[in-house]
Amino acid sequence: MSRRKKQSNKEPRHSRRKITSIQAVKGMRDVFPPEWLVWNHILDAGEKLCRDFGFGKIETPILEHTELFKRGVGQATDIVEKEMFSFETQGGDKVSLRPEGTAGIARAYIENGMSKWPQPIKLYYEGPMFRYEKPQAGRYREHHQFGFEVFGDKCPAIDAQVIYLAWKLFQKIGVKDISIQINSIGCEECRNNYKKQLVNYYEMKINKLCVDCKKRLARNPMRLLDCKEDKCIQVSSSAPQTIDYLCEDCHNHFKNVLEFLDELELPYVLNSNLVRGLDYYTRTVFEIWSSGEEFESRQSSFGGGGRYDDLVRYLGGEDTPAVGFSFGIERVAEKILKDGFSPETKAAKKVFLVQLGDLARKKVLKLFDKLIDSNISVGESVGRGSVKSQLKMANKLNSKLALIIGQKEAIDGTVIIRDMESGMQEIVVMEEIVAEVKKRLRK
Repeated sequence: MSRRKKQSNKEPRHSRRKITSIQAVKGMRDVFPPEWLVWNHILDAGEKLCRDFGFGKIETPILEHTELFKRGVGQATDIVEKEMFSFETQGGDKVSLRPEGTAGIARAYIENGMSKWPQPIKLYYEGPMFRYEKPQAGRYREHHQFGFEVFGDKCPAIDAQVIYLAWKLFQKIGVKDISIQINSIGCEECRNNYKKQLVNYYEMKINKLCVDCKKRLARNPMRLLDCKEDKCIQVSSSAPQTIDYLCEDCHNHFKNVLEFLDELELPYVLNSNLVRGLDYYTRTVFEIWSSGEEFESRQSSFGGGGRYDDLVRYLGGEDTPAVGFSFGIERVAEKILKDGFSPETKAAKKVFLVQLGDLARKKVLKLFDKLIDSNISVGESVGRGSVKSQLKMANKLNSKLALIIGQKEAIDGTVIIRDMESGMQEIVVMEEIVAEVKKRLRK
């Protein structure tokens, strides 16, 4: 006699387990359409201005050999020591997600023989950067930067032009209450003499330094000036100033940069503690700060840059003077929103299409195609059935005109054109609607 396996009404144990949702990795975030309106405002202004100044766009890989950043950015910098996302590939290559953009562009300059191109080379870029640091306001482990670089020109006028471009870009996108913080850290020769004086100063105050700065004193003393700890900021306020130790060439270069800025009538502040955090910088360094914040607050910096005349040589290329600037898109977007930028204004559609019924919906889809082909900004909500709800959407998008098609208009081949401000309506035949819309928008 065969035994029949007793059937169980119970579900398998695994099917009853609670499924937990997967969240974004710490320090990474999603960017939604309303925020993209702000980002696009920044990127559109940046790209247009860069093209006007003769810059061409470059895109470099997000993944680079780790050695690029160790040699270019600096072994003793916080970025290389603590903040890089680095790993080994299956083939044994040591690679890192890029923490900044300049080193990769310098690598591309060398690798692709750009030194043979007509100089100077002007390049701009935008994209994600990655730093394993504590997430903070406007700064995430994956953050986005916009920047521009000039290779092959050592003239101080180029420094001033890059600073002017940065200033003008911030003006264009609506960043208010800003100032230019500027300093010169000299060349390798005069900087060595300055470092000796700096070490002597800090050795007498070593007990007042944070743990990190005590380590930096031996490895990279100039980074002590850039420390964000309050007690270290107090010590650095009386430290020797770089401009007092500049060689003649560096002194004259910086003097000329400031004279060009004066000619351009740009407001700047001489900041003796400004050194930037990367080893490749030489001579001019600068940052764009919010003038509404405390001078010592490093959170007030929206972007920075300067000269890096030795970087191409450090990476195996020929001696090539260079200067650049970059800023974080997230932090700037946050600032202009606080200053009153309205994403709704950027989302405005001049014309909104309203439909009622399936036949009208088909006509609206065809009319939408005609309008966008005529470069008319147009919105629609073909999934909504209520005319009232669609007109409400048209108001939200600040539309000047609503084009309404119901069942009768779809059969007759007509469109009701409604002025959203006055509420006046008029019937226009379908063949003439594009021309009529253009005429009304011109008014």
